[in-house]
Amino acid sequence: MSFVTGLQALAAFTETARSGSFAAAARALGLSPSAVAKSVQRFERDVGLRLFHRTTRQVSLTADGRELHARCERIIEELDALRAQAEGVRGEPAGRLRLDVPSTLGKLEVVPLLAQLGSRHPKLQFEVSFSDRYVDLVKDGIDAAVRIGALADSTLTARPLGEQALLTVAAPRYLRRDPGPPTRPGDVEGHACLLFRNPSSGRLRPWQFRAGRRALELVPPAFCVFNDGEALVAAARQGMGIAQVPDNMAREELRSKTLVEVLQAYRPPPTPISLVYPSGRHVPPRLRVLIDLFTRIGLNRGVPAASSRRTSR
Repeated sequence: MSFVTGLQALAAFTETARSGSFAAAARALGLSPSAVAKSVQRFERDVGLRLFHRTTRQVSLTADGRELHARCERIIEELDALRAQAEGVRGEPAGRLRLDVPSTLGKLEVVPLLAQLGSRHPKLQFEVSFSDRYVDLVKDGIDAAVRIGALADSTLTARPLGEQALLTVAAPRYLRRDPGPPTRPGDVEGHACLLFRNPSSGRLRPWQFRAGRRALELVPPAFCVFNDGEALVAAARQGMGIAQVPDNMAREELRSKTLVEVLQAYRPPPTPISLVYPSGRHVPPRLRVLIDLFTRIGLNRGVPAASSRRTSR
Protein backbone atom coordinates (compact mmCIF):
# COMPACT_ATOMS: atom_id res chain seq x y z
CA MET A 1 0.00 0.00 0.00
CA SER A 2 1.40 3.42 -0.99
CA PHE A 3 1.72 6.24 1.53
CA VAL A 4 -1.20 8.20 0.02
CA THR A 5 -3.40 5.12 -0.21
CA GLY A 6 -2.51 4.28 3.37
CA LEU A 7 -3.58 7.72 4.57
CA GLN A 8 -6.86 7.41 2.66
CA ALA A 9 -7.52 4.02 4.23
CA LEU A 10 -6.64 5.42 7.68
CA ALA A 11 -9.07 8.33 7.17
CA ALA A 12 -11.81 5.96 5.95
CA PHE A 13 -11.39 3.69 8.98
CA THR A 14 -11.32 6.57 11.48
CA GLU A 15 -14.34 8.38 10.03
CA THR A 16 -16.36 5.15 9.83
CA ALA A 17 -15.52 4.40 13.46
CA ARG A 18 -16.69 7.88 14.48
CA SER A 19 -19.94 7.85 12.51
CA GLY A 20 -20.94 4.19 12.72
CA SER A 21 -21.76 3.83 9.03
CA PHE A 22 -20.05 3.88 5.65
CA ALA A 23 -22.66 6.33 4.30
CA ALA A 24 -22.04 8.95 7.00
CA ALA A 25 -18.27 8.53 6.66
CA ALA A 26 -18.61 8.96 2.90
CA ARG A 27 -20.49 12.26 3.37
CA ALA A 28 -17.81 13.55 5.71
CA LEU A 29 -14.97 12.55 3.36
CA GLY A 30 -16.65 13.54 0.11
CA LEU A 31 -16.48 9.97 -1.26
CA SER A 32 -18.96 7.28 -2.24
CA PRO A 33 -20.00 4.70 0.41
CA SER A 34 -18.55 1.90 -1.73
CA ALA A 35 -15.18 3.68 -1.93
CA VAL A 36 -15.10 4.05 1.86
CA ALA A 37 -16.07 0.40 2.38
CA LYS A 38 -13.33 -0.78 0.00
CA SER A 39 -10.72 1.40 1.75
CA VAL A 40 -11.72 -0.06 5.11
CA GLN A 41 -11.51 -3.60 3.71
CA ARG A 42 -8.00 -2.90 2.37
CA PHE A 43 -7.01 -1.46 5.75
CA GLU A 44 -8.27 -4.60 7.53
CA ARG A 45 -6.30 -6.83 5.14
CA ASP A 46 -3.10 -4.81 5.63
CA VAL A 47 -3.26 -4.79 9.43
CA GLY A 48 -4.47 -8.41 9.53
CA LEU A 49 -7.36 -7.69 11.89
CA ARG A 50 -11.15 -7.64 11.72
CA LEU A 51 -11.98 -4.08 12.80
CA PHE A 52 -15.77 -3.88 12.40
CA HIS A 53 -18.87 -5.94 13.06
CA ARG A 54 -21.08 -5.30 10.01
CA THR A 55 -24.88 -5.34 9.66
CA THR A 56 -27.07 -4.10 6.82
CA ARG A 57 -27.65 -0.78 8.62
CA GLN A 58 -24.54 0.01 10.62
CA VAL A 59 -21.06 -1.03 11.63
CA SER A 60 -19.54 -1.22 15.10
CA LEU A 61 -15.96 -1.63 16.24
CA THR A 62 -14.55 -4.94 17.37
CA ALA A 63 -12.28 -5.05 20.42
CA ASP A 64 -9.25 -4.84 18.10
CA GLY A 65 -10.94 -2.02 16.21
CA ARG A 66 -11.50 0.02 19.37
CA GLU A 67 -7.86 -0.29 20.37
CA LEU A 68 -6.60 0.66 16.91
CA HIS A 69 -9.10 3.52 16.61
CA ALA A 70 -7.73 5.22 19.73
CA ARG A 71 -4.27 5.22 18.16
CA CYS A 72 -5.53 6.33 14.75
CA GLU A 73 -7.40 9.27 16.29
CA ARG A 74 -4.11 10.64 17.59
CA ILE A 75 -2.54 10.26 14.14
CA ILE A 76 -5.49 12.02 12.46
CA GLU A 77 -5.29 14.87 14.99
CA GLU A 78 -1.63 15.37 14.16
CA LEU A 79 -2.39 15.33 10.42
CA ASP A 80 -5.19 17.86 10.94
CA ALA A 81 -2.81 20.10 12.87
CA LEU A 82 -0.21 19.86 10.09
CA ARG A 83 -2.86 20.61 7.46
CA ALA A 84 -4.13 23.57 9.50
CA GLN A 85 -0.60 24.91 9.85
CA ALA A 86 -0.08 24.60 6.10
CA GLU A 87 -3.36 26.41 5.42
CA GLY A 88 -2.28 29.14 7.81
CA VAL A 89 1.03 29.52 6.00
CA ARG A 90 -0.83 29.88 2.71
CA GLY A 91 -2.93 32.50 4.44
CA GLU A 92 -6.31 31.46 3.06
CA PRO A 93 -8.85 29.17 4.80
CA ALA A 94 -10.18 26.68 2.28
CA GLY A 95 -12.39 23.63 2.04
CA ARG A 96 -15.99 22.65 2.67
CA LEU A 97 -17.82 23.60 5.87
CA ARG A 98 -20.78 21.38 6.75
CA LEU A 99 -23.32 23.12 8.98
CA ASP A 100 -26.69 22.32 10.55
CA VAL A 101 -28.90 25.27 11.52
CA PRO A 102 -32.51 25.85 12.66
CA SER A 103 -34.83 26.43 9.70
CA THR A 104 -36.07 30.00 10.18
CA LEU A 105 -33.15 31.39 12.18
CA GLY A 106 -30.83 29.87 9.60
CA LYS A 107 -32.55 31.51 6.65
CA LEU A 108 -32.87 34.91 8.32
CA GLU A 109 -29.55 35.23 10.15
CA VAL A 110 -27.07 32.48 9.30
CA VAL A 111 -27.22 32.79 5.51
CA PRO A 112 -26.25 36.52 5.56
CA LEU A 113 -23.24 35.69 7.75
CA LEU A 114 -22.20 32.92 5.37
CA ALA A 115 -22.41 35.44 2.52
CA GLN A 116 -19.99 37.69 4.42
CA LEU A 117 -17.69 34.76 5.16
CA GLY A 118 -17.72 33.60 1.53
CA SER A 119 -16.87 37.06 0.23
CA ARG A 120 -13.89 37.33 2.60
CA HIS A 121 -12.66 33.77 1.98
CA PRO A 122 -13.55 32.74 -1.58
CA LYS A 123 -11.87 29.33 -1.23
CA LEU A 124 -14.48 28.27 1.35
CA GLN A 125 -17.43 26.11 0.34
CA PHE A 126 -20.62 25.56 2.35
CA GLU A 127 -23.01 22.65 2.74
CA VAL A 128 -25.89 23.67 5.01
CA SER A 129 -28.84 21.62 6.25
CA PHE A 130 -31.86 23.47 7.67
CA SER A 131 -33.52 21.44 10.40
CA ASP A 132 -35.22 21.94 13.75
CA ARG A 133 -34.04 18.57 15.09
CA TYR A 134 -30.77 17.89 16.87
CA VAL A 135 -28.34 15.99 14.65
CA ASP A 136 -25.33 13.99 15.81
CA LEU A 137 -22.43 16.13 14.60
CA VAL A 138 -19.82 13.37 14.69
CA LYS A 139 -22.05 10.66 13.24
CA ASP A 140 -23.35 12.88 10.43
CA GLY A 141 -20.01 14.49 9.61
CA ILE A 142 -21.14 18.04 10.57
CA ASP A 143 -18.45 20.64 11.35
CA ALA A 144 -20.69 22.91 13.45
CA ALA A 145 -24.33 23.54 14.32
CA VAL A 146 -26.41 26.44 15.61
CA ARG A 147 -28.66 25.32 18.44
CA ILE A 148 -31.45 27.04 20.35
CA GLY A 149 -32.03 26.10 23.99
CA ALA A 150 -30.15 24.41 26.80
CA LEU A 151 -27.25 22.21 25.73
CA ALA A 152 -27.08 18.69 27.13
CA ASP A 153 -24.22 17.20 25.10
CA SER A 154 -21.03 17.76 27.11
CA THR A 155 -18.87 16.29 24.31
CA LEU A 156 -19.37 19.44 22.23
CA THR A 157 -17.68 22.83 22.55
CA ALA A 158 -20.26 25.63 22.75
CA ARG A 159 -19.93 29.35 22.03
CA PRO A 160 -22.81 31.72 22.94
CA LEU A 161 -24.24 33.68 20.00
CA GLY A 162 -27.29 35.46 21.39
CA GLU A 163 -30.83 34.85 22.62
CA GLN A 164 -34.26 34.14 21.19
CA ALA A 165 -37.40 35.55 22.79
CA LEU A 166 -40.80 33.87 22.59
CA LEU A 167 -43.59 36.38 21.82
CA THR A 168 -47.36 36.08 21.87
CA VAL A 169 -48.67 38.03 18.88
CA ALA A 170 -51.84 38.90 17.01
CA ALA A 171 -53.01 41.26 14.27
CA PRO A 172 -54.55 44.56 15.47
CA ARG A 173 -57.74 43.81 13.49
CA TYR A 174 -58.14 40.51 15.33
CA LEU A 175 -57.68 42.20 18.72
CA ARG A 176 -60.45 44.69 17.91
CA ARG A 177 -62.97 41.83 17.98
CA ASP A 178 -64.61 40.45 21.10
CA PRO A 179 -63.43 39.50 23.67
CA GLY A 180 -60.60 42.04 23.13
CA PRO A 181 -56.91 41.66 23.92
CA PRO A 182 -56.05 39.07 26.61
CA THR A 183 -54.75 40.55 29.86
CA ARG A 184 -53.68 37.32 31.60
CA PRO A 185 -52.34 34.04 30.20
CA GLY A 186 -55.55 32.22 31.09
CA ASP A 187 -57.52 34.59 28.87
CA VAL A 188 -56.12 32.98 25.71
CA GLU A 189 -58.51 30.06 26.18
CA GLY A 190 -61.31 32.35 25.07
CA HIS A 191 -59.50 33.25 21.84
CA ALA A 192 -58.80 31.64 18.47
CA CYS A 193 -55.37 30.13 19.16
CA LEU A 194 -52.94 29.18 16.41
CA LEU A 195 -50.70 26.33 17.56
CA PHE A 196 -47.52 24.71 16.28
CA ARG A 197 -47.15 20.95 15.91
CA ASN A 198 -43.57 19.72 16.06
CA PRO A 199 -42.92 17.80 12.81
CA SER A 200 -40.45 15.44 14.54
CA SER A 201 -42.45 14.48 17.63
CA GLY A 202 -45.98 15.19 16.37
CA ARG A 203 -46.74 17.02 19.62
CA LEU A 204 -48.33 20.43 20.01
CA ARG A 205 -45.87 22.98 21.39
CA PRO A 206 -47.14 24.39 24.72
CA TRP A 207 -47.33 28.15 25.19
CA GLN A 208 -44.94 29.47 27.81
CA PHE A 209 -45.36 32.42 30.17
CA ARG A 210 -43.81 33.72 33.38
CA ALA A 211 -45.64 35.43 36.24
CA GLY A 212 -43.08 36.79 38.69
CA ARG A 213 -40.82 33.83 39.48
CA ARG A 214 -43.43 31.31 38.41
CA ALA A 215 -43.16 29.59 35.02
CA LEU A 216 -46.47 28.84 33.34
CA GLU A 217 -47.09 26.39 30.51
CA LEU A 218 -50.38 25.60 28.79
CA VAL A 219 -51.76 24.16 25.57
CA PRO A 220 -54.81 26.32 24.74
CA PRO A 221 -57.69 24.96 22.64
CA ALA A 222 -56.50 25.01 19.03
CA PHE A 223 -58.40 26.91 16.35
CA CYS A 224 -55.71 26.11 13.75
CA VAL A 225 -52.63 23.87 13.93
CA PHE A 226 -49.55 24.30 11.70
CA ASN A 227 -46.29 22.36 11.48
CA ASP A 228 -44.46 25.33 9.92
CA GLY A 229 -43.53 28.45 11.88
CA GLU A 230 -43.67 30.82 8.91
CA ALA A 231 -47.21 29.63 8.12
CA LEU A 232 -48.12 30.32 11.75
CA VAL A 233 -46.93 33.92 11.41
CA ALA A 234 -48.77 34.31 8.10
CA ALA A 235 -52.03 33.09 9.69
CA ALA A 236 -51.67 35.52 12.60
CA ARG A 237 -50.91 38.33 10.15
CA GLN A 238 -54.18 37.54 8.34
CA GLY A 239 -56.12 38.03 11.57
CA MET A 240 -56.94 34.36 12.12
CA GLY A 241 -56.02 34.44 15.82
CA ILE A 242 -53.26 34.60 18.43
CA ALA A 243 -49.92 32.77 18.03
CA GLN A 244 -46.79 32.34 20.09
CA VAL A 245 -43.63 32.46 17.95
CA PRO A 246 -39.88 33.24 18.20
CA ASP A 247 -39.21 36.97 17.89
CA ASN A 248 -37.02 36.67 14.78
CA MET A 249 -39.85 34.94 12.95
CA ALA A 250 -42.19 37.91 13.36
CA ARG A 251 -39.64 40.73 13.36
CA GLU A 252 -40.77 42.41 10.14
CA GLU A 253 -44.47 42.14 11.07
CA LEU A 254 -43.78 43.75 14.45
CA ARG A 255 -41.86 46.60 12.78
CA SER A 256 -44.67 47.22 10.30
CA LYS A 257 -47.27 46.80 13.06
CA THR A 258 -49.17 44.16 11.09
CA LEU A 259 -48.65 42.13 14.29
CA VAL A 260 -48.43 43.39 17.86
CA GLU A 261 -47.28 41.64 21.01
CA VAL A 262 -49.84 40.80 23.68
CA LEU A 263 -49.19 39.59 27.22
CA GLN A 264 -45.74 41.19 27.06
CA ALA A 265 -45.55 41.38 30.85
CA TYR A 266 -45.82 37.58 30.97
CA ARG A 267 -43.17 36.88 28.35
CA PRO A 268 -40.93 33.93 29.34
CA PRO A 269 -37.14 34.40 29.70
CA PRO A 270 -35.23 34.32 26.40
CA THR A 271 -33.62 31.09 25.21
CA PRO A 272 -29.86 30.97 24.52
CA ILE A 273 -28.52 30.48 20.98
CA SER A 274 -25.19 28.65 20.69
CA LEU A 275 -22.69 27.54 18.09
CA VAL A 276 -21.52 23.99 18.84
CA TYR A 277 -18.75 21.89 17.32
CA PRO A 278 -16.94 18.65 18.30
CA SER A 279 -14.43 18.88 21.13
CA GLY A 280 -11.02 17.32 21.41
CA ARG A 281 -9.69 17.98 17.93
CA HIS A 282 -7.70 20.81 16.40
CA VAL A 283 -10.03 23.41 14.90
CA PRO A 284 -9.10 23.85 11.21
CA PRO A 285 -8.80 27.40 9.82
CA ARG A 286 -12.00 27.04 7.73
CA LEU A 287 -13.98 26.43 10.94
CA ARG A 288 -11.99 28.95 12.97
CA VAL A 289 -12.94 31.87 10.70
CA LEU A 290 -16.62 30.89 10.97
CA ILE A 291 -16.42 30.70 14.77
CA ASP A 292 -14.70 34.09 14.93
CA LEU A 293 -17.29 35.80 12.69
CA PHE A 294 -20.33 34.24 14.34
CA THR A 295 -19.20 34.99 17.89
CA ARG A 296 -18.13 38.54 16.99
CA ILE A 297 -21.40 39.50 15.28
CA GLY A 298 -23.78 37.09 17.04
CA LEU A 299 -27.29 36.01 16.12
CA ASN A 300 -30.57 37.65 17.05
CA ARG A 301 -28.97 40.32 19.24
CA GLY A 302 -31.96 42.64 18.86
CA VAL A 303 -34.32 40.84 21.24
CA PRO A 304 -37.00 43.37 22.19
CA ALA A 305 -37.22 44.23 25.87
CA ALA A 306 -40.16 42.84 27.84
CA SER A 307 -42.18 45.04 30.10
CA SER A 308 -41.69 44.44 33.82
CA ARG A 309 -45.23 45.60 34.57
CA ARG A 310 -47.66 42.89 35.69
CA THR A 311 -51.37 43.09 35.05
CA SER A 312 -53.19 42.71 38.31
CA ARG A 313 -55.99 40.24 38.76
